[in-house]
Amino acid sequence: MLEALEFEFFQHAMIAGVLSAVLCGIIGVLVVVNRIVFISAGTAHAAYGGIGLAFYLGWPILWTTMGFSMVATVIMAWVIRHRKHRADSIIGVLWAGGMALGIILTDLTPGYHPDLMSYLFGSILAIPVEELYYILGMDIFVTFIMLFYYREFVSFSYDEEFSRVRGVPVDWLYLLLLLMISLSVVLLIRVVGLIMIIALLTIPPLIVEPYAKSMGRMMLGATGLSVIFAIGGLWLSYSLDISAGASIIAVAVAGYGISFLMQIMRRGGKNVSVL
Repeated sequence: MLEALEFEFFQHAMIAGVLSAVLCGIIGVLVVVNRIVFISAGTAHAAYGGIGLAFYLGWPILWTTMGFSMVATVIMAWVIRHRKHRADSIIGVLWAGGMALGIILTDLTPGYHPDLMSYLFGSILAIPVEELYYILGMDIFVTFIMLFYYREFVSFSYDEEFSRVRGVPVDWLYLLLLLMISLSVVLLIRVVGLIMIIALLTIPPLIVEPYAKSMGRMMLGATGLSVIFAIGGLWLSYSLDISAGASIIAVAVAGYGISFLMQIMRRGGKNVSVL
């Protein structure tokens, strides 16, 4: 793999993997602890509508997809707060509608049709340099938010009603969380693609959760694991000449499988949950 580091595109891929690990470590933990994986999946797939819209109108893909995803996220946040009993159904509609809209708009785009597979399954080896700066900026923003609102996020993540009694602005923080998830999902599309992005957000926190004594340590552990999975996946991709995004997820899944087996052996096969 050392010879691969001589290539600039591979260096960019390594940097993208490490920078993405910060988002996976912080945002992924919040997704897992708050049990909003389905919402994150809905956001990811709804973002496909933004990609199609960007191609159809000739607008910048990244910024158009971000705006579209944020609108979809605000709708989801409103539904969760005001129509909670129908939240899963409506999120499913947004999920399917976003995907369908993206495909239709892309089909209607005149001229050459872009390679949509890179957005579905990732193209970390072709990630533009400017997107590395965007991911770095998002890392800094998310880290700052967590340092500033750490206690509030911990409080409402584990006991929302008690947080409200204490005066924590739960609704505002929840919307902020969903918007951070939305932006992170869009920025991670290039790494593993829309199809596998939820695995990258959830697997590292799930592995670390049984061993972490606080949410902060869980985030640090998940970030470290995400770095290992990203580098390991790129090495596997280079060695076998296979898709980099899928390789990263395969390494992460293998890591989760090893962790699960270790829990079984440690507890003698009793009371071990997959989640």
